[in-house]
Amino acid sequence: MSTAAPILLTPGPLTTSTRTRQAMMVDWGSWDSSFNQLTASLCEQLLAIINGADSHYCVPLQGSGTFAVEAAIGTLVPRDGKVLVLINGAYGQRLAKICKVLGRDFSTFETAEDQPTTAADVDRLLREDHSITHVALIHCETSTGILNPLPEIAHVIAQHGKRLIIDAMSSFGALPIDASQVPFDALIAASGKCLEGVPGMGFVFANKQSLAKAEGNSHSLAMDLQDQHAYMVKTGQWRFTPPTHVVAALHEALLQYNEEGGLPARHQRYANNCQVLLDEMAKLGLRSFLPAEIQAPIIVTFHAPKDPRYQFKEFYERVKAKGFILYPGKLTQVETFRVGCIGCVNDDGMKAAVNAVAEVLREMEVLEI
Repeated sequence: MSTAAPILLTPGPLTTSTRTRQAMMVDWGSWDSSFNQLTASLCEQLLAIINGADSHYCVPLQGSGTFAVEAAIGTLVPRDGKVLVLINGAYGQRLAKICKVLGRDFSTFETAEDQPTTAADVDRLLREDHSITHVALIHCETSTGILNPLPEIAHVIAQHGKRLIIDAMSSFGALPIDASQVPFDALIAASGKCLEGVPGMGFVFANKQSLAKAEGNSHSLAMDLQDQHAYMVKTGQWRFTPPTHVVAALHEALLQYNEEGGLPARHQRYANNCQVLLDEMAKLGLRSFLPAEIQAPIIVTFHAPKDPRYQFKEFYERVKAKGFILYPGKLTQVETFRVGCIGCVNDDGMKAAVNAVAEVLREMEVLEI
């Protein structure tokens, strides 16, 4: 990492390695066979992370993760389907908004921002409304860092014969999800998160049978995953101009991911980052919003200091000047800020970030120590 560049303690974009950035220094022809092989290798490696080669296709899509979420709902939910959207944060709210914009019938079930949805909740809701065809869930809700109990919820949904769509944007690659054990129609992630690539590409792991039946569902030409997959199978190419440099960077990031030890090693590094962050911030008197048992090692929400001299904008700019970029809070009821645990950073980096936070709070006369 360049010493001049700040470390991004955010949920993505995030700090990438020098090797990943260097991979973007090559220009690729979008129809060239070598680039097509790069795409095919990328999809194969991504499927391996979820043990999904037998049951799912990996369909890449240009754009941010939200593009891929919208594409998954638009492609896999029939126009006469109904989605139960499980909400405990801003990204669950976004799922509901996508359903509304796409004209898909939907209902919502919302819990507090520090309260996971439970399998019992889902079981009751599906018993009460037999018209529901699909359930949409945020695995790790980035608003707070809360982890929802995916395996338990997935099995309840399967028992009811319904389909599950998982937004795993902030968890894929760091938290284990096995497609042979957790039934789902779609799992959605993106390049600029726990795989430590750069932003610009989403991807959807779509159930093979469901995708085969999805022709004509999509509201959009560009976001039709069924058509995207069919064209890639036929030609080896993307339908429309691919984000070539993003693909190359993600391919290089995956090489490093596997060199590090794959998902177990990535999870352990992030878990270490998270624990160091929690421990060191506690020494400053800064409390995390979530209890440890539902805190994912992705991003941590902290209560803001109550001192009137604390203002987030000034706090942010001062910490940035010391080499670290934090994230504003996204809660509506209490004032918070967020610190990401992911990216090309280790526990030493987290300690340095907390030292910077402490220095800034002393400069702002919020901390006396």
